[in-house]
Amino acid sequence: MEVSTELILLIGSFLFFVSMLVGKAGHRFGVPVLLLFLLVGMVFGGDGFGLDFENIQIAQAIGTICLTVILFSGGLDTKFREIKPVIQPGVVLATLGVFITAIITGVFIWWLSDRVYAGLGMGFLTAMLLASTVSSTDSASVFGILRSKGLALKNNLRPLLELESGSNDPMAYMLTVTFISIVNSGNDPNFLMVIVNIVVQLVVGSLLGYFLGKLSVGIINRIRMDNASLYPVLLLITGIFIFSITYYLKGNGYLAVYIAGLVIGNSKFAHKRTSMSFMDGFAWMSQILLFLTLGLLVNPSELIPVLMPGII
Repeated sequence: MEVSTELILLIGSFLFFVSMLVGKAGHRFGVPVLLLFLLVGMVFGGDGFGLDFENIQIAQAIGTICLTVILFSGGLDTKFREIKPVIQPGVVLATLGVFITAIITGVFIWWLSDRVYAGLGMGFLTAMLLASTVSSTDSASVFGILRSKGLALKNNLRPLLELESGSNDPMAYMLTVTFISIVNSGNDPNFLMVIVNIVVQLVVGSLLGYFLGKLSVGIINRIRMDNASLYPVLLLITGIFIFSITYYLKGNGYLAVYIAGLVIGNSKFAHKRTSMSFMDGFAWMSQILLFLTLGLLVNPSELIPVLMPGII
């Protein structure tokens, strides 16, 4: 069958529609909607209705764009007065907490592979790499669950969870890259350079996020557009630009775009209510697209051999 643009749009719109219906039902029964989006992708994938999708590069691009939008929207919706009391513990959890989680999880995976499921043949470094990929919370899931459920958590727990989730990617990213390079090269890593790289990403990402966020507010307020509908679009491309320029300046784009969202969302700017509503809807669309894509990549038949150790 020839894959045309019209066919992609037809299939894509149908998957989105099914995901929204399933999400509505899941919300009623208390099932996490993001998990349902993932399952919809798996059902329609290669082992289900036969929609083959194995392009990792496209999936990575979709994931990067969607996560950028989700984090930016999360920052826009977060009140600074709520996270101000939890900045210090949030930063510690997003850095040291992720590192400790990776170490403990890596040792457990290595023990599990060596003693219980020896057939996995997973060495210590490979176990640490696997642990690094799961050491940070998934920000899309955290923001989606906290906001869709409207949970009334006590003791500033909600802003602490959002702050940690929105800023823990740099540490997990650096751990993952470090262990990939070790596994591939077999050489001892330069831990000093790794630490310097992590610090640079955090500092550059934080500073650029703050100052570019301030600059964006000034630009949005000074631009006079004849069509008010363009202001939400301007806000969206501002977030994408901040993520991209931070990446090229050696900072962490995810941290930068979250902080920029915080700065912009806690400032007054033109057509704020309309723009915020637009970004909220666009973030939900990004969550559906992200988890649908991940679901399409998963073939359930490939999970059977590693089902039990994976669940453990």
